[in-house]
Formats: sequence, structure tokens, C-alpha cells
Amino acid sequence: MTKVATFSKHRAHKISDREILLRDYRIAQESRQASLMGRKEVFMGKAKFGIFGDGKELAQLAMARYFRDGDFRSGYYRDQTFMFAIGQSNVREYFAQLYAHTDVNLDPASGGRLMNGHFATRSLNEDGTWKDLMKMKNSAADISPTAGQMPKLLGLAYASKLYRQNPELRSLTQFSDNGNEVAWGTIGNASTSEGMFFETINAAGVLQVPMVVSVWDDGYGISVPNEYHTTKGSISDVLRGFQRNDDQKGYEIFVVKGWDVEGLDRAYSNAARIAREEHVPVIIHVIEMTQPQGHSTSGSHERYKSKERLEWEREYDCILKFREYLVSHSIATDEELDKIDQEAKQYVKSEKEAAWNAFSKEIKGELNEAVALIRQASKASAQKVHLEQMADDLSKTLNPIRKDVISTARRALWMLRTEPEENKTPIRTWLKELSKLNEDRYNSHLNSESDCQVAKILEIPVQFNVDSPMVDGREVLQACFDHLLKSDPRFLAFGEDVGKIGDVNQAFAGLQAKYGESRVTDTSIRECTIIGQGIGTALRGLRPMAEIQYLDYIHYALMTLSDDLASLQYRTKGGQKAPVIVRTRGHRLEGVWHAGSPMGMLLHSLRGMLICVPRNMTQAAGMYNTLMRADEPALVIECLNGYRLKEKMPANIGEFTVPMGKPEILKTGRDITVVTYGSMCRIVMDAAKDLHEMGIDIEVIDVQTLLPFDLNHFIVESIKKTNRVIFADEDVPGGASAFMMQQVLEEQKAYYYLDAEPVTIAAKPHRPAYSSDGDYFSKPSIEDVVEKAYQIMHEADPNRFPAL
Repeated sequence: MTKVATFSKHRAHKISDREILLRDYRIAQESRQASLMGRKEVFMGKAKFGIFGDGKELAQLAMARYFRDGDFRSGYYRDQTFMFAIGQSNVREYFAQLYAHTDVNLDPASGGRLMNGHFATRSLNEDGTWKDLMKMKNSAADISPTAGQMPKLLGLAYASKLYRQNPELRSLTQFSDNGNEVAWGTIGNASTSEGMFFETINAAGVLQVPMVVSVWDDGYGISVPNEYHTTKGSISDVLRGFQRNDDQKGYEIFVVKGWDVEGLDRAYSNAARIAREEHVPVIIHVIEMTQPQGHSTSGSHERYKSKERLEWEREYDCILKFREYLVSHSIATDEELDKIDQEAKQYVKSEKEAAWNAFSKEIKGELNEAVALIRQASKASAQKVHLEQMADDLSKTLNPIRKDVISTARRALWMLRTEPEENKTPIRTWLKELSKLNEDRYNSHLNSESDCQVAKILEIPVQFNVDSPMVDGREVLQACFDHLLKSDPRFLAFGEDVGKIGDVNQAFAGLQAKYGESRVTDTSIRECTIIGQGIGTALRGLRPMAEIQYLDYIHYALMTLSDDLASLQYRTKGGQKAPVIVRTRGHRLEGVWHAGSPMGMLLHSLRGMLICVPRNMTQAAGMYNTLMRADEPALVIECLNGYRLKEKMPANIGEFTVPMGKPEILKTGRDITVVTYGSMCRIVMDAAKDLHEMGIDIEVIDVQTLLPFDLNHFIVESIKKTNRVIFADEDVPGGASAFMMQQVLEEQKAYYYLDAEPVTIAAKPHRPAYSSDGDYFSKPSIEDVVEKAYQIMHEADPNRFPAL
């Protein structure tokens, strides 16, 4: 049954010595003062928003005592005390993040890109190479969506299991010490209502991984009490069926009060030992926590908490109880603790001011430059009075931000628009210089900027022997995966039906038997945590291929892909990477829930990932080879109807690479450029034969990847020749076809070379009905392509191409 860690004067072991207890008390007070002062900074207008960890200090100190080098945290935005305690954040950095300071040396977690309380350690050197993660305490980069930290927590813990089970990984000592690392997760009580929490808990129990989940339970989720959130009002009661016993594997579950000094220490000591040594997951339900300032700066908790509850929270504040414990056990006197309280307050105040001065000094320097330039321009301007007023207003701005500075300078240029160039040039030049700096501050690192980015991977052409056999497309993939498994022990694949049967289309057939279950693994039906397994294992130096069985099922995992994986490099400004290969299949599949082409959704949601759309399995294999040499996450969408089509077996199956962002001409032509990808390549190529008989010669271009898209502006060169273009795909109207059109017409300036209106060919705005007829009347057909192309030529020369 659930183990309850209660306060006891008869400890099973000694917590620590006096110095460490007093150090913890000091950290708790510093953290509390950071919360109190942080809230005031928001209300003073010096920060946009604040969310704080007050009331959670004591439990986080207990957790920190058992967190070792090499361990990983995947938590949420109330864990500041823990991060202070393990030495991976400090008060000055905390306030730098609150102010959104863009210098990663001052806000190493995010470079000013995330609101306060979002923690991350920098796993990478400046050049994008890995640090020795075993010589540091690690935190995966936080995200705001509730329970969003849970899927990757599973992967972080699963990596320890893989490192322990697979002897071939023993040499990777910068990532693991024989799998002895624990993944520590934290979550608020209300967020345990999310599906991602339950999915992760179930998966970790099945996998039996070293994971410790702490639930910080203060009884509310913003204004909503536990009885509205959780059956029985207690998540540990709900999860009691997960408790392991003599006959069944499962969890160890502890319940402990958030103000119980010895109970907390006992719970975390036992949890760390069980998870680290036995690889058994643990849940610690920390109850009777408080939240003295309410949920955030957006409102007051006094609106929804009773007077009795507020009084109880004051009495059972964990720092007050910690103080009582230290005095009652003769560890410290009231006078000693008063001194620590005062020193903590002064320290936090000075660190806050240092963080603000560093932040504001940088902006004020730019402000002063702008003011000087505007005043200088005003001297010879007909708009002198207005410009001087702009400079005066800017110079008097209270707590200025960069927007104030740049916006004013740009508007000054508007005012100078009719004046001589020499009067505009200084401001214009200054704005261009700052634009480069601001590009780095706010827009860099969406993708990898290391030497392993896909753009720097050497292209190696596919080779065929004279006697290369014709095989099913799935056999090309099977040979590719066999080579990757053999040549790189970091590579592993997992997903629904991937293991024993070798995936539903047999590309991994026989490979689990050959390489073992730790390399080719079946999972349950849980797309969200399959992606989480990928993120967590990739964060720990492995090269996972996470399979989503069909593209339509990716909706289950979209939040994790979008909010966590795709934004990881960006939100850490190059501090972390997770080069996960997400493998799936789609296109031309029949049925409402197997349509397989939500490309616009993916393009809009997954900036920061590569989206690869190979037309056949040889192209897919080359893309996998490229991705394994690179360090960027990618989604590869194989053509579902291509596994049984015949292809030549490449002679250099494990070596050839397909470049990303480089389209390929499948057929040259003079009349119309047709831009397409994936399964539509076959449709368009078949249509080209019919068009040829009608006297129309189309040029067919396979873009190969949608992200990145045609990096060298290859497509516009074709349009310069044909002066006409069709964008064809299977997405809904306005989806990927509109994306491709925008990229080519606007980015590549192809509009100026067109003699005819650009045309898109897309599916209907609904999902296809079942059966081949449903597919035919819902998605583009050969006839659709032929008739669209013919209509373009009819408009150009109706005599030669009379109306159909």
C-alpha cells in the first residue's frame, strides 16, 4: 500500500549536519525573498509577468540533497528553490530572466526568451558539441503547457535503462555511468489531470525506469480546489493501483507533508535509492503545501480561498515550520535565524538591483545613441520641432525597452523621408547594425547553427551496380536501418508494432531478433510519450527514431512536438538539442482518419524541425543517412503506397545522403513548372505522359523537403524558362500548396517571371471518404493535373489548345 512519510523524532537516518541545514534555510529564505520581490517588480512595470515558487521551498531542498551529477530534472516553473540548491541557477540569473535579458551569460536558461521560472542547463558548448553531462547537474528546458514536462521525463529515465542494458553504450561516459542516473520530474497537483501525466505514469510503470515524480500539492489549480480536479481529491489515492507488490511490478508511492522536515528527507532518500539502484519509478505526493502569493501576478488568491484556509497557510508555511524545527532541535537559535533572514533579504535585493542595472544599462545605452542621432538629424531638418519632441519623449521614458528605442528611430526616418540622404544615413545605418544584433537576440537558433547542421552535411550520391536487384521499397529501408543499427550503437527505434513484427510495413522486419529489444522496441499505443521517449533519450546523447504509425495519429503528439521539440534549440538559444528522427507514413491513404496529408498544420506548428517528404524509399533512406550525420530533429513522412513498389537496391545503402532543402528535377520541360512532393510525384509524372501526347511539355520538380524549402532558389530558375507554375499536393486548399507558392512567388520573386496566373492543385477541404472512390473524388488525380495544366495552355493559345 501507499507509504506515508510522517514527521518523527526518531529518524531512520541523519538528515545532514548543522552547516548544511543552515545553508538550506538560507537558500529557502533567498528563494522566498526572490518570489516576494519578483512580484513587486512586475507590479512596478519592470517585468511583464511573474510566476513564483513560494511555498514549495522545503520539499525542493529535500529533493536537491539526493540529486547527483548526471541526473536530469524535467519540471515546471515553480522549481526555483531546487535550481538554487543544486547550483544551476542563482538569484541574479532569476531576475535577469524576469526582466528578459537577452544575454545568455546572464540568463543561461533561455537568453531572455522565456518568462521567469523556466529553467534549463546548457548541455552544449558554444559550437554545439556536447558537454560532459556526467560532470554537471542537468535540467531539461522547461515549457509552460501544463504537464508538458512529463513526456520527455519518460525519455530521460528510459535513457538510463538503455545505458544499463546495452553494453555497446558503455563507452559513452559523458552521458551515463552504467545507467545510474535518475530522472526527476515535478508537477503541480492540478496538472495531474492532464492526459500527458497519466500516459507518462503508465508508460514508466510498464518500462520500469528510474524516474521520481514529485507532485507539489497546494490544494488548488488557480482558483479550482482539488475536489474538482481529482477523483477522491488525491492523486496518490487515484494511483494506488500502480503500487508494486511482491507479485507485480509497478511504482513505489510516498505521501509526505510539505512542511515535514524529516518526513521529506526520508521520502527523497528512499525514492532516490529505489530509483537509482532498482530502476523502479517512484511517485512522491507532497501534500499540505502552500502558495503564499497565489498562482501568479495575474490575480489574488484571496478571491477564492477562505479566511480559514489563508490562516492555515500562514501557520503551516514550510519556511516557518523549518525554522521551528531548527530551533526546537537546538540546531540554531532565533537570533541566528533572524540574522540569516536579514542577510537573505539584503542579498536578494542587491542581486535584483545588479540584474536590473545590467539589463537597463544595455538598453539605456542604445536609447542614448538613438536620442543623439535624432537630435543630430533635427538640426538640418524641416521637421526639427517634431524630431526634438520625439527625442525628448524617448529620453524621458520610464523603464524603456528596446521596442521604445527602435520604434522611435524608425518613425524618425519616416519623418525624414523627403530630406537629403546625408540627413537620413546615420539613423538608417545605426538601425541596420542594431537589426543584426536583434536578429541574434530574438530570432536566432531556430535550427542548429553547429557544424552538424544539415546544410553542412556532405552530399553523397546514391550508387547502383549493373546487377542491382529490383526489390520492394520497404526492403531498401530495411537494409538502411540494418546498416544504421550495425554501425552506430546510439541508434535505436521504437514505436507501435516496430519490434517483433518489424513495423506494419516490415521495414524493421527481423531487426529486433538481430539487435535485441533495447535497439528495436515495441511500445503501447501512446503517441505523445513515444515522442517524449525520443526527446529524453536524444537529450542524453542517443539517436532515437520515434515512430508514429500513421501521420494522422500525429495529432496526439502535436503539442509535444510543437511546444517542446521544435522550439528546443530556439528557447535555449542553442543550449540544448534533441536530434530526434520522427518516422511516419502518409499520403494517398484512404478514409477520413487515414488521409495522411495535414501538411499545412505541420508546417505552421513545427518550425524548428525539418519536414522531409520523400517520394520513394530510396530517397527516404538517403534522408535518414543525412539526419544521422546531423544534429537536428526531423519528421520524415514516407509514402504509404510505396512499400511494395519496386526500386533498385542502392549499392551504397548506408552511405549515400540526400541534401535537405535541395529540390530535384524529375522531368525537364518547357511549358509549365509543376512543383510537388511525396506521392504526388507519381501522379504528376503519370499526368506528364498524357500531357505530352497533347503537345504540352511540363517540368516536374520534387521539393524533397518542405522545411527547409529550396534554400538556393532552384525553382525560380525553372519558372524563368517556363513562365508558368502549378503547385500540387494533397493537403487541403491553402495548406502546403499555399506555403510553397508563398516561398516561390514572394521569397524567390518568381512573380515577375510569370505570364499566367499561378495555380494550386490541392485536395478538397474535407478528409477523404473511405474506398478508392472516396480517394479519387477527394484528392488530386491524374485527370485533375492534366486538366489544370491544359487550361493554363488553353488560355495562352486557345487555337492550339481548344477548350476541353
